[in-house]
Amino acid sequence: MTLTRCFLASFLLFFASFTLPNAASANDSFTTEELLEGFEKTVFGLEYRSWSWRPYLVKKFTQPVLFYVHNLSSRDRSKVVRRFVREIGNRIGGLTTGITNDRNAANFEVYVVDRAQYEDVVRRDIYKNDRARVPGRCLVRVVSGRKGIKRSAAVIVSDEGEFLFKRCLVEELLQGLGPMNDDAALIHSVFNDSSRHSRFTVFDQIILNMLYDPRIKPGMSMKQTKDILPLVVRDARRRVR
Repeated sequence: MTLTRCFLASFLLFFASFTLPNAASANDSFTTEELLEGFEKTVFGLEYRSWSWRPYLVKKFTQPVLFYVHNLSSRDRSKVVRRFVREIGNRIGGLTTGITNDRNAANFEVYVVDRAQYEDVVRRDIYKNDRARVPGRCLVRVVSGRKGIKRSAAVIVSDEGEFLFKRCLVEELLQGLGPMNDDAALIHSVFNDSSRHSRFTVFDQIILNMLYDPRIKPGMSMKQTKDILPLVVRDARRRVR
């Protein structure tokens, strides 16, 4: 073996030993206790209590989630939204997602707006109340019942920078699937208004895979999930790579 080949082989061996464990262990970066706490804070909390049935119980879709995209902003963000919807479907076991061109067939509507449109769209299309208070810089509303989430609708602001758009897209679409609360203690999560995450983090992927595990049923209380959650965490780790 020549000196050049020897050096190259040594470098590749070093590079592999340096990078592969990190990739393989990404889903082991968090303790079981951290993930259980994250599940408790996001799934059993509720940022805006009046938006959902029985707020402190499990909320999730039990049927395929069909998204319809309303691009009302001056910039067409449809491709980005559709790409993230596909990512959601690829990364969450137990959940089927799709995109429809038939608004009446959708159970998750996404409105992409400019800031000047935000309040009008929220009042007219989300609350259907011209006098409703409009919270937040972007939002999602979830309508849930005993058999799970019936429908969700998110409003995402497009024209106030890439960070806000991407963060809102990720946070609101994921919250519309069930983990509806934010908490400042969740430093690895987009479900934290103080964090700088704008992507579907590994931590959040595990939380969503826990929620969509078939053993977790709509309407379950925190007490009812307590005994099975350690097994659910273990299996969710295996699904997230």
